[in-house]
Amino acid sequence: MFLRPSLFSRGLCTKNLQHLPTEALSYETEKRCRQILSKTPLPQKASAGVLVTLCTVRGAPSFLYTLRSSKLKGRHKGDVSFPGGKCDASDRDVIETALREAREELGVAISRNTVWGHMKPITDWTGMVIVPVVAYIGCLEDLAANPNPEEVESLLTLPLSLACTSSARGYTCFRQHGRYSYTLPVFRLPGHKVWGLTAMMTDSALSLLFPNSYSSILSGPRKR
Repeated sequence: MFLRPSLFSRGLCTKNLQHLPTEALSYETEKRCRQILSKTPLPQKASAGVLVTLCTVRGAPSFLYTLRSSKLKGRHKGDVSFPGGKCDASDRDVIETALREAREELGVAISRNTVWGHMKPITDWTGMVIVPVVAYIGCLEDLAANPNPEEVESLLTLPLSLACTSSARGYTCFRQHGRYSYTLPVFRLPGHKVWGLTAMMTDSALSLLFPNSYSSILSGPRKR
């Protein structure tokens, strides 16, 4: 069974979805996550910042993604992504980069106070050092998002309760030189897949939120 995410376009919300316990985004969870994330050192030089956006959708704790415009240039056009982009010389730090990019893509200003901290940086195949920044932006219905049509076709939300289910989760095994090399997670949405670095960030965020119940593909090697 495929999950059915809430789809936002022009500020319209779809039906309510399965709820997680209120502890999922509670003050206690935020405090614990902030303490853990505060111990993660920033790289000396970051290339890009990505805002791993947590929110609620009619009470359901969820991830917020953007569907990148198919008109964009590059290999990631049309992908499901978190808001983010390359660091600018005017950015104070990589957290400001993530917030600035989110503002440009979502059309709303997101306060630095919403940021819980940053997760372990990821280095992609080009050598770019990408820092995932976790933020809880509150109730999406109250956010009045106005996505930039030049960059974003629509907004997608994935309830945390569904992201943790086997029906929503999968993985892709990669081979090099004829042998198994590594495994990356995939999250399924109707008509779309969350894959690549965005799926890795989603997986890491779920591990952070649910350390005692979420089993990450990235936590150990998968033998083939």
